[in-house]
Amino acid sequence: MAQAGKVVTVFGGSGFLGRHLVQRLAHAGWTVRVAVRYPTDAAFLKPQGDVGQIVPMRCDIRKEEEVAMALTGADLAINLIGILYEKGASTFQALHADGAGRIARLAKSLGVTTLVQVSAIGASKESTAAYARTKAEGEEQVRQAFPEAVIIRPSLVFGPQDGFFNLFGAMARISPALPLVGGGVTKFQPVYVGDVAEAIVKAATDPKQAGKTFELGGPAVYSFRQLLEILLKQIGRKRCLLTIPFGLASFQAFFTEKLPKPPLTRDQVELLKTDNVCSGTLPGLAELGIAPRSVEVELPTYVDIYRRGGRFTGPSAG
Repeated sequence: MAQAGKVVTVFGGSGFLGRHLVQRLAHAGWTVRVAVRYPTDAAFLKPQGDVGQIVPMRCDIRKEEEVAMALTGADLAINLIGILYEKGASTFQALHADGAGRIARLAKSLGVTTLVQVSAIGASKESTAAYARTKAEGEEQVRQAFPEAVIIRPSLVFGPQDGFFNLFGAMARISPALPLVGGGVTKFQPVYVGDVAEAIVKAATDPKQAGKTFELGGPAVYSFRQLLEILLKQIGRKRCLLTIPFGLASFQAFFTEKLPKPPLTRDQVELLKTDNVCSGTLPGLAELGIAPRSVEVELPTYVDIYRRGGRFTGPSAG
């Protein structure tokens, strides 16, 4: 549906999901403001639209005046901001909870018609993980300030540039073993990034979806172990899958979380203690008319770079 003359502000639009979403919004005719802390990081998005259609702009969502500037004159606001680890003032509370609430409150006061808040499956104020607790608090603050907002809760999002299959694919190049935190029994319902982007656009442009919460998952549920086995088969590498008990993983994470870009934190270990699958009690992709794409179909399109010999070789054990 063309949206000529309409303005959307996408907070966190330079990330993995953002790049797919911005492209869809631009193709639908929106003028897209990409609100990020460092506009130069979003410059790569500009060729996805016409000249001047995609506009990176500076915005720290901890600052009232910058959020207000990003929202002024917008018809639609979409908040994609999420972090997997804390760094300095960029805490879970500041970004997931208070930042989401600030966006919702200012969007309502500035006359923004529609708001989409991207949260996560597993968001719960009772969770032992700060990530999930603050995602739940963010949802609560959004609902209080902007009751008709749409909330999107995806499971593990996969696709080109994802942080899961690409991480373990890169590890498989150099390591004889891949870690299975907690034995790899945690269940996921991976959802393709293009399907999530499409769902956001459909939910944002259909007035009937106002006020709803959606859980987005793919067509199948897998254990952590099964996902790594699928990856290794696809890239043609044999690697030992090494079980790391939760206690030992948490001990190791105490040290690794101090790295500039930690591969594992204690909070992520806590997240892995709970399955990440749709509850079945909330609407999902089907209610938006989207047929989800599977891991088996999409994974080969981007993990071939981790094969021995590169992307032009077929899968062969090695």
